[in-house]
Amino acid sequence: MAINLYISRVVLNALGVEDFGIYNVVGGVVLMFSFLNGAMAAGTQRFLSYELGAENISQLNKVFNVAIFIHFFIGLAVIILAETVGLWFFNTQMNIPDARIDAARWVYQFAIFSFFLSVVQVPYIATIIAHEKMNVYACIGIFEVFLKLGVALVLSCVVLDKLKLYALLLLFVVGIITCVYIVYCRKKFNECVFQFLWDRKLFDTMASYAGWSLFGSAASMVSNQGLNILLNIFFNPTINAARAVAFQVNMAIQSFTTNFQIAVNPQIVKSYAKGDGPYMMSLIFQSSKYSFFLLYLIALPFFLECEVILKLWLNTVPQYAPIFCKLIIIDTLIGSVSNSLMIAVQATGKIKVYQIIVGTILLLNLPCSYIFLRFGFLPESTMYVCIVFSMIALCARLILLHKLIKFDVAEFVRKVLWSALKVGCISFSITFLFVMRFSIEGMMGFILIGSVSIFSSLGTIYFVGLNKEERKFIRLKIIQMCDRYA
Repeated sequence: MAINLYISRVVLNALGVEDFGIYNVVGGVVLMFSFLNGAMAAGTQRFLSYELGAENISQLNKVFNVAIFIHFFIGLAVIILAETVGLWFFNTQMNIPDARIDAARWVYQFAIFSFFLSVVQVPYIATIIAHEKMNVYACIGIFEVFLKLGVALVLSCVVLDKLKLYALLLLFVVGIITCVYIVYCRKKFNECVFQFLWDRKLFDTMASYAGWSLFGSAASMVSNQGLNILLNIFFNPTINAARAVAFQVNMAIQSFTTNFQIAVNPQIVKSYAKGDGPYMMSLIFQSSKYSFFLLYLIALPFFLECEVILKLWLNTVPQYAPIFCKLIIIDTLIGSVSNSLMIAVQATGKIKVYQIIVGTILLLNLPCSYIFLRFGFLPESTMYVCIVFSMIALCARLILLHKLIKFDVAEFVRKVLWSALKVGCISFSITFLFVMRFSIEGMMGFILIGSVSIFSSLGTIYFVGLNKEERKFIRLKIIQMCDRYA
């Protein structure tokens, strides 16, 4: 998280606000096609974890080979779409300054091939996660971050066109990481030996699953990259830079819960495959609650001191960046309790109705945001729309999961949502009262407010958010750690 934040600072300073915004909006055109990959990534992860949970080892190699075959052709399909429909959109609809249009075209081409490589690596990443080799996944992730740090440092030292160079170097980074994933998986997992094994029934099953995932992935794409392009049409690249800064911050903060959830996901699917309902429910409840707590612990101090942190982090803070940061944190906190619910639905394999309903709800972000912007509302109005629809989508997920697996919605509200609400209200009130009582500005104020917010969050999570058994478990672990290092 720390390195990613520093990278964003260096890249923003090296490129400038306008080029930084151009890179993010042009890359967003390519990411519009990522819903194809996202649909198959979810399917690959689900099928690999399910076969491992069911201990059907002979089927693993078939799943992997079918996944490789499908992902390769998805990558080719993305290249074709990006070089036709995407290129038309780039040339006719994008708001790019004339002086930077040539550099933007280079960025677009590099982004296409970076995305192709990211498609190819998905089955290998899914295999590592399905086998729960989280140490390997973490190490490769850290290695990738250091490569990106090297790119950022090189960028600040050269006198070439930095926008073109940045896109080219990121393509090399994706290529290196793809090779690392492939080499590791081929050496460690027997099923990762590519053979032309064609299983029509398995292909149809995975394709059908991916087909319904396609709608949900497309909705997510529209909610993110579609809004980015919409802001570019109504405003200019500086607004895209502000939103890009907010998403960089959000990705760094969210990395705590994202990687925690990645570790839990295979267990949820495997427990469903084994028919262990009580353990699956326990995982859903606990991971939803802990995801919120982990995110909130980092999000609260940033929310309260957003302007100060952005000034310390960036030499140039784009206009609207602070308000975008605060609103996207709220949206992510709402979404943090939904991740396990989505995985539980995927585990059942019955995703048709779920994807249609939730995907439609998320798709409404774009037309509603367009209406607000058309009537002259400020750019941040798009984030208020996202927050409202995130809450509606959460309610829909709970109702649909109840119908699929008799999920106890009332217990989830009481044990997860009510606990999260109590922790949020109490710790925020304590910190806010401290801010009102002691109006300390500058670095000293930032340190004090940050410390109070973290300690108030930790205390409230422990005494209010956790039950008696969870508090006992934490005390036991602390005692064991003290004894180990004493």
